[in-house]
Parts: sequence; C-alpha cells; structure tokens
Amino acid sequence: MFQDFNLNPAILKAIDELGFKEPMPIQAEVLPVLLSQRTDLVGLAQTGTGKTAAFGLPLLQNIDPKNRSVQALVLCPTRELCMQITKDLLSYAKYIPELLVVPVYGGASIEVQFKSLAKKPQIIVATPGRLQDMIRRNRIDFSNVQWMVLDEADEMLDMGFQEDVDAILEYMPESKNTLLFSATMPAEVEQILNKYMKDPVRISIGQKNSGTANVRHNYYLIKASDRYLALKRLIDYYPSIYGIVFCRTKLETQDVADNLIHDGYNAASLHGDLSQQQRDLVMNHFRQGFTQILVATDVAARGLDVNNLTHIINYNLPDDIDTYVHRSGRTGRADKTGICISLVHVKEKHKIKAIEKQLGQPMEKELIPTAQQVCEKQLFRHIDNLEKVDIMRDDIDDYLPVVFKKLSWLTREELITRVVALNFNRFLDYYKDAPDLNVDESKKEPKEKKEKKVHDDSHMVRLFFGLGKRDRIKPTTLIGRINDVTGTKDIEIGHIDLKDNFSFVAVDGARAQFIVDCFADQRKNKEGIRVEITTGEPKQESHDRDQHSRRSRKESRSKDSSSKDSSSKDSKKGKKDSKKKKSKENYRPEKKYGKRVKY
Repeated sequence: MFQDFNLNPAILKAIDELGFKEPMPIQAEVLPVLLSQRTDLVGLAQTGTGKTAAFGLPLLQNIDPKNRSVQALVLCPTRELCMQITKDLLSYAKYIPELLVVPVYGGASIEVQFKSLAKKPQIIVATPGRLQDMIRRNRIDFSNVQWMVLDEADEMLDMGFQEDVDAILEYMPESKNTLLFSATMPAEVEQILNKYMKDPVRISIGQKNSGTANVRHNYYLIKASDRYLALKRLIDYYPSIYGIVFCRTKLETQDVADNLIHDGYNAASLHGDLSQQQRDLVMNHFRQGFTQILVATDVAARGLDVNNLTHIINYNLPDDIDTYVHRSGRTGRADKTGICISLVHVKEKHKIKAIEKQLGQPMEKELIPTAQQVCEKQLFRHIDNLEKVDIMRDDIDDYLPVVFKKLSWLTREELITRVVALNFNRFLDYYKDAPDLNVDESKKEPKEKKEKKVHDDSHMVRLFFGLGKRDRIKPTTLIGRINDVTGTKDIEIGHIDLKDNFSFVAVDGARAQFIVDCFADQRKNKEGIRVEITTGEPKQESHDRDQHSRRSRKESRSKDSSSKDSSSKDSKKGKKDSKKKKSKENYRPEKKYGKRVKY
C-alpha cells in the first residue's frame, strides 16, 4: 500500500484520487530506496510499468516547494513523453499549489517557454535538443539541481542524443543524484552509468533486455508477396484488436495504412513526414480509441503512451533486437496481457532464435487462420454484440408495432438468418475462395524465389550516391557500402550507373527510405557518404560541393605529375588500358557482398 511509504499527506491524497492502490513492481522496489536515502539509482523495466510514479513521487517528496529554483531535471527522448511526464507530475502534486513543473521541448513556441521558465519552476521536464538550446541562451540556472532523471535512456541514445546528453550531464552540479530508467541496457547506457553515476542502486524488474512477462510472442511464416493479405486476415481474426502495426519505412507505413483504410478498416498512419499538428491529431484519436489500428514507424511511435493495447504487429521484423523489445513492451502493460505478432519471411527465420535468446522465452510459431476460422470468429463476435446491444425502449417503442407487422411473415429462424446475413455476407464473399497463406517449410520453392528476384523498373527507386568513378569505386563497392551501413544483405539492388563524381543506384522501393535513413546516421555512415532519393540529376550546388572536394583531392595527388611533358600521354594510355584489362580479368566479387538483381 502507498500509505506504507510515509509519503506527504498531500501526495497521498492526490494519488488516492487517481486510483493508486497497490504499487506496481518497479514502484514497490524503487520507492523505499529513494524515500529513505539520497542515492544514484538504475531502474530497468519495460515502458508502461509505472516508472514515472517510481521516480516522480520521491522527487515531489524531497523538493522544497517554497524554494523557487530548479531542484530537479527530468530528461526524456520525445515531446509526447515530455508532456505525459509533466501531466503525471502535476497530477501527483495537485494539492501542493506552490510546486511548479514546466515542460521544455522542441516544436513549441520558445517564447512561451521563456515565460514559463521565468516563473522559476522547481521541476523541469525536457527533451535534450531544446534543453541544450535553453542552456546556450543562459535561460536556466542549474546550480541548485539535486536530482537528475534520465527516463527511457536507451531510446534517447538510440535517437542520436548521445552528445546532447553528455553535454547536459557535464553541465549539472556534481552534488546531484542521478536516476536512470531504461527498458534495455545497451553499451551506450552502460557508459553513462559508469561515467556519471556513483555506486548506483540497481533495480531490475524482469530479465535484462527482455520483453514483459505479460506478452505472448507469436510469429507466422509467410511469403513476402502475401504480407499484406496475412495482415488483413489476422486483423479479421482478432475483431476487437486495438494495436500498432510497425513498418520499416515511412513509405511502407503510409502504403499499408492507405490500403487498410481503402479496405474498410479503422486505421491511421504515423510517421516522420506528418506535421506536428497531424501527429498530435492522429495520436489523440488513437489514445481515445477512435482509431483501432495505428500503422507507424518506430521513431514516430516513441512517446506514444497507451496502456490497453491488445496487439503489436511487426509487419517486418526489426533489424535489431532492442527495437523488438521496445515494440513488444507497448502491450501487456498495467498487469494486462498482450500479444506481439511477427510476420516473418522464410529468409528471416534465423532471427527468431536471437530474439528468443534475448527475451528469455519462446516465440510460438502459429498458422495463419483459415477462411473458415476467420468467418467463425466474426460470426461469434456479431452474435455477442447482438446479445449485448443496449435497447433504448423509450425511444423505439413507438416504432415497434410497425416493425412487428412488417416482419410477421418471417419465422424465428428466418429472422435470425437475415439479421446475421445483413452484416456477415461481405465476409463470406471475401473469404469464399481465400487461399491458404501458410508456408510449407518442407517444400522448396526455387521458381518463386527466382521470379521474385527478377523485377521490372516499376518497384525500384533510384538513389543518388555522392561517390563516383573518380573515387575509384566499382558497383560491388557500392553494394558493399550499402550492406555495411544498413547491416543487411537482403536489399534488392538493380542497375548501378557510375558517373565521374556521383552514382545512381536502383533499389527496392520499399527499402529506399530505410537506406537513406541509415546513411543519414553518422554512427553507421562514418565516411559521410551523401545519399538521397532522386528521380534525376543531383542538385547543382550539392553537385558542385562534391566536385570541389574531389578536385581538391585530385590537385593534391597530381602536384608531382604536373611537370611531365605531353609526349608521355600515349604510353600512359597504353598502360592504363592494359591495367584496366588485367583488373577485369582478375576481378572476383568479394563474398560478403550481396548478389546483384537483374531486371
């Protein structure tokens, strides 16, 4: 019971009104520690397990509301999470009127935030980028900070805020205590722990880097061409589904959402190309249950806090296991159960064992429901709704005599049959000749695999690469760079057009934005190779910059050769042709490179 923690009566009154009765596991472990001593602490638990109250209640207990200076800073990765934490802290401090909590995040008016900070809050909840901006403008005095909280630390670093977090931590006073909460513990989080924290108390709810125990993990083996059909069938099989479908790219996310909406499903998309106003609208509709299925990218869904999701669906398996853990942790919250479903292509099956090892629990292989099973599920749901319908007698009594007279010629069985058919015929029509979507692993399908590697231009997208012949590259070199930076060899690559200073590479359209995003990540693309989606020649100024950098390198290499006379040109040309011929004869593609796709 929360009464056992000796909390401030004002805080107890507020959380009692919120319905807090029994502390959640992370709260039961953290609260006794932070309420009895000042210490650094590391809390490892899934998102949605009550971490905000675990650190928020001790902050409110230890802060002096009469001291109008910043005493606590909470750092989190996204605007949405920043607003949610602020809302929660204010609700816990409802009966402490002197206490002020101010959110500081990007995408909002900085002038309004200046005015809020001028009121001298005791707690600031911030995202790293906007907080750095405030520090540069000298708008916040951190000299009295006693508590520093890093919430969702793994996501914060995964989003590229490593340098910002380091700079902010360096700026804080040494006397502060640091609280770090994370769902997983990658090496980057361990580095922060070792560098900035002193003998922290470690609390772990569940296994390290594991999914929540309330989540069932299922996967379905499918053909790549049946991915969308399998998704629709699973949604039909779970008619009460309220969940998120995760896709790899913004393009794929929008396509899947558009197709679901076109096919009559209550769906919406959430990705980086939406404006902030559109994102807020989509997220609010989903939180309130007006939208049943949200199709999203991982980055866009960060900060979306919904406790009663029934399903998470991986339209594609993510490239790293931590991302799978984060996705699955969005269901099965607040002691509820959830299902994490993965649509797995046969070539991806090897990833299942790695995920199982990380989770510490098996992923159950399931079969895509048959047409008959889907229709039965929909029929039973329809009958249940019919049984439970709320009849407003006062509103319809005047109309019933006419209805009874109109339908009096029907028998009881005929009336029931017609009521069922009225809403059920479309499912019967759609699934009348529906194929079996399950993959028989005992059968090899070489013809289909070969056919699927031969594509026409219609599904390929052309990428611009800031490397060309003058960089002494070959098609296999570019393929190798794509494999290395993206971390996968499964991307289909078509025609490669090498120019002097740049190149064009045709790739699978569904993976084009994924490639661009990977090359935009400085940690993955250490050479700084510029890549963008294009339908023509590169922009002139960008082209000029690439030419200038190459010209500088070329000039430095050619200083020694500038004094040679023109009489040697013919012999040089002969040597060059000979060398070119020799390299062509000795050419062997390196084993690590993926196969080229001819189309």
